[in-house]
Amino acid sequence: MSGGEMESIARPSTNVGDGGAANSHLTRERCGFQMPLHYPKYTRVEYEAMPEWKLDCLLTEYGLSVPGDVNQKRKFAMGAFLWTC
Repeated sequence: MSGGEMESIARPSTNVGDGGAANSHLTRERCGFQMPLHYPKYTRVEYEAMPEWKLDCLLTEYGLSVPGDVNQKRKFAMGAFLWTC
C-alpha cells in the first residue's frame, strides 16, 4: 500500500444491524431460552392488578414456570422483578 490507500478485507457477514434476528432461532434451539432484552418495569401496584394471563406471559418470557394460583404468581413476580431500596 502506498499514499494512504486502504486495502479492503472480505469478512463473513455477521448480520450487524438486524439485532441478530437472523440467528435468534438457532440460539433458542441450542439453549432452550433466550433472555429478553428488557427487564420488566412494572410497579407493585401494577403487579397487584395484573391479570393471571399477563403474569403467565411475563413469567414464561423469562423462562419461569410458577405453579399455583394468581396470588402465588404475583408474589413470585414481585419478588423476582421488584427492587427494594
